[in-house]
Amino acid sequence: MLDLNMQAAGLLHDMAALQPEGRSSLGYKRAAKAVVALPLPVADLMRAGTLREVPFIGPSSARIIAELVEGGSSATVEKAVAASRHSGRIAALRGLRSGFLSQWGMESALARAAPERVVSRESFRGDFQMHSSWSDGSEHLEVMARACMARGHSCMGVTDHSYGLPIAGGMSMADVVRQHREIDRVNTRQAGTFRIFKGIEANILADGSLDLDVEQRRVFEFVVASPHSLLRRAEDQTARMLGAVRQPGVAILGHPQGRMYNSRAGVAADWPRVFAEAAARGVAVEIDGNWHRQDIDAVLAAQALDAGCLFALDSDAHSIGELRFTDFAIAHARLAGVPADRVINCWSDDRLAAWMGERQAI
Repeated sequence: MLDLNMQAAGLLHDMAALQPEGRSSLGYKRAAKAVVALPLPVADLMRAGTLREVPFIGPSSARIIAELVEGGSSATVEKAVAASRHSGRIAALRGLRSGFLSQWGMESALARAAPERVVSRESFRGDFQMHSSWSDGSEHLEVMARACMARGHSCMGVTDHSYGLPIAGGMSMADVVRQHREIDRVNTRQAGTFRIFKGIEANILADGSLDLDVEQRRVFEFVVASPHSLLRRAEDQTARMLGAVRQPGVAILGHPQGRMYNSRAGVAADWPRVFAEAAARGVAVEIDGNWHRQDIDAVLAAQALDAGCLFALDSDAHSIGELRFTDFAIAHARLAGVPADRVINCWSDDRLAAWMGERQAI
């Protein structure tokens, strides 16, 4: 799908990277952020003559966008890149922007026609990666639950960080006991209408093991295993990711690449091989909808689908406002043609509980 807004934002990020001083760089970055957040394509705003009305879009940014809309590229940016002698750096940055959707691109993907079996907002029941004030989230657990209910969800999985990631306020096992008591209280009050599943986001170590031992994992209803280190290495890490998928108790492979927009490519691996292993073991592959992650994207999701994988479409929210990122996850899944029946977020509580129990038993 052609997302002209993301292309425009990328050109503005190119210009930001070329600026000799911080103020002008910040101006281009703000313009790029504004373009990414637009609910309409930049071409429509150009035709309507309203592009300059968008906050932070100044004359230089508007000229670059106009060149892109009219000719498919920007002579201004290419001239600046050639004159800077930093073409290699710009090429590297461009490689860190592929497969991302803008707000308009996401909404277009959700609205496009697809077979009824393909996952949609309507078939989505709950989010299975989010963080509360028990680790590095900004909201109390019950506040997050109420926000999920306000979005029409009937379940959620809370996945605060494990103790092996202290930089993210990872929970001690004593904290886990207290958190689970709180979850039990909320579930009792909301019985029959909403359920919180007890999860944890464990850290994948360099050798593919986790920072929680097998017995500790059994305390939770489900475990998300995610990479949080070695994300800027060029060497192949297939063995590490296969090791994580094979770990007893793992239910979801979280943000598998660990990539970040315009910042890092994340883990390099033989993804078809990793997906095949996940499919064989019934481990769901996550599409993390956090805007800066969008990990995995629609291209890799299509490969995971072909491999027979299950999917988890999650927000990775650390606040109420970030719960909306599930829409980006659903959009990538729709572009990949993922059926709702292969998405754990669409399953009934009973089916979820049975699947989680199977993962615990391994």
